[in-house]
Amino acid sequence: MQITPLSPLIGAAVRGVDLGRLDDDTYAQVYRAFLDHQLLVFKDQALSPGKQLEFSRRLGPLDIHVLSQYNHPDHPEIFVLSNEVKNGVPAGIADGGSYWHSDFAFREKPAKATILNAQIIPPEGGNTLFVNMYRAYEDLDAGVRARIEGQQAIHRYRPRQDKTEDSTRVVMNRSQLAQTPDVVHPIVRTHPETGRRALFVHPGMTVEIVGWPEAESRAMLDDLFAHCTQERYQYALQWSPGDVVMWDNRCVMHKATTRNLPAHLTRTIFRTTVLGERPV
Repeated sequence: MQITPLSPLIGAAVRGVDLGRLDDDTYAQVYRAFLDHQLLVFKDQALSPGKQLEFSRRLGPLDIHVLSQYNHPDHPEIFVLSNEVKNGVPAGIADGGSYWHSDFAFREKPAKATILNAQIIPPEGGNTLFVNMYRAYEDLDAGVRARIEGQQAIHRYRPRQDKTEDSTRVVMNRSQLAQTPDVVHPIVRTHPETGRRALFVHPGMTVEIVGWPEAESRAMLDDLFAHCTQERYQYALQWSPGDVVMWDNRCVMHKATTRNLPAHLTRTIFRTTVLGERPV
């Protein structure tokens, strides 16, 4: 197994390993790299849905996405990201995650890890953007860090409220809305395994600081959003066929760019999401 950093900021490419056949020692190395680099891109994989589920479950129990209409017909734990249309029916969600967020930050226990398994990758476009939220927190002005210390914010699944350019264009039924009440999380969370601190605010989901006047809350969140989405904290992943991508939602924020993909280009990816713990 070869592990090569993708950038000085975040991420590593992993070669010489078959995720469908991992012994315990190799899995331990993979998991260590996951904690060290926050984002891993496994190259030249051919991971079946069943093997994707098997690998994903080694990290923990899997969540099933509330937008069940886009779940895999045979494997509901797999959420299908796709702009394909088959027999007049979307094969998956066409613009899922086209805003800055951390997966399932709208749940009491947000996601630990996300695993994306490339099925069809276009020759261009469809990049995924990632932000190192450890670094974004560490670079904050000391005065800002002091102001947000111990503060909490409300997280909301945005499709329930609006159809802005920064939210997924999807209609949720009453049952789905009932499954996504607002939740409260700390603005700064401590990673349960590394002990490092990271910002946990996301333009696509974080809407209000608890107990702050509205104008003050909005100003602080806007400042934090502007800070952490600076290009210096971003890494743009260009996908290749056979890629399996995994990242740590506890310290990474991401954004899809599929919405900007030309209509004649097809992209399909299978996603599994590993449940995490309540942020502290």
